[in-house]
Amino acid sequence: MPVIIPYVPRTITVHLGLPDQWAENVTVSFPDYVKNVASSEIYPTWEPAAIRANILAIISFALNRVYTEFYPSRGYDFQITSTTQYDQKFIRGRNIFENISQMVDEIFNDYIRRQGFVEPLAAKFCNGTTSTCDGLSQWGSQELAQEGANSMEILRHYYGDNVELVVDAPIQNISPTYPQTPLRLGSVGVSVTAVQTMLNRISQNYPAIPKISPVTGVYEEDTRDAVRTFQQIFNLTPDGVVGKATWYKMVYLYTGILQLAELVSQGQTIVTVLFQFAGPLEEGDSGPEVGILQYMLALLAQFDNSLSPMTVDGEFGPSTTRAVRTYQQLVGLTPNGYVDETTWNSIYNNFALADYFLRRDTVRAQSLREDAIPILARTDGTQAEKPEYWDNTPRMGQYPGSPLILGQVDGKDGQRGVEV
Repeated sequence: MPVIIPYVPRTITVHLGLPDQWAENVTVSFPDYVKNVASSEIYPTWEPAAIRANILAIISFALNRVYTEFYPSRGYDFQITSTTQYDQKFIRGRNIFENISQMVDEIFNDYIRRQGFVEPLAAKFCNGTTSTCDGLSQWGSQELAQEGANSMEILRHYYGDNVELVVDAPIQNISPTYPQTPLRLGSVGVSVTAVQTMLNRISQNYPAIPKISPVTGVYEEDTRDAVRTFQQIFNLTPDGVVGKATWYKMVYLYTGILQLAELVSQGQTIVTVLFQFAGPLEEGDSGPEVGILQYMLALLAQFDNSLSPMTVDGEFGPSTTRAVRTYQQLVGLTPNGYVDETTWNSIYNNFALADYFLRRDTVRAQSLREDAIPILARTDGTQAEKPEYWDNTPRMGQYPGSPLILGQVDGKDGQRGVEV
């Protein structure tokens, strides 16, 4: 699933009926939605641990629907329905219990997931009396709470010992994963990485789709060919361009194949999402995200000597701040040393291109000419100024792309090199 870092939406749109039947859509704040469902599903007189466990299950299930774009990928204009046949009970205009409301306000941006997986758990549940299921038993959760179990012990009893709690998830408006403009030859960035990742997984079930290796985040001919084959198999216009219809067909199949919307999910693993923006970084921070930032900057340092060689230690110290400021200056961003989403994505886009060409056995990345790769692309689409020596560095051991002929010279404007 291309949306890698789950977030809590400020609002959620609920379809007041079955998915394929006409019914009104209502948009409410996410906390109000959770309060409504919890007040419709459980009793306010239950033990606090049982109430908390049920609220976390409700939150996680709803976030899973948002994360997987379960309904939008099927062409619907809502995130979830109001029916227990498909989702969770939502009753417009119902009274909300005070203690449930207070608890939701405390934990509405917490959710559960399986260890090593990214997506919120599709935490299905049933009442445990008139209906039973593989997920949480609502009445059973109350019995466990009465026996002294806390909320996480209750959740692990029903969903497994590998369930963990994520707290204080980021809150933002719902953002469709489709990048709003079609992806085609020359496109670069995390959306291309998502396409390549989805196609590689889908190809395990549809072997006619060629594998894309390595996954680079650069839309090259191999990606175009894989997209065309995908489009032919699923009766889409085989133009090799990832428009909205192609994108959401991939999302639909990828989610279904990995069962991301099911309790038995194969899971979106953390290792596949390392280069996604996970939040702002600044001096004093530490952790794997800082290490990833340093790794990208270390590679880009091979393109420009003004970017000092970087130690990848996961500690955002003064040297990392200097490298970020230098990079920001090169590409036309405010050189404040603060890594927001704009800076991160700019670094990643240039890293993806650099990494791709390094994998193609260039002796040094500086050997690539302007017509081969946009070096350190600025945020306005132009190129950052680069040192003169980039034009002087030879391309070693690679076919130059055209036959060599008598009288041809190597070097800019014919001034350097030897005749052949």
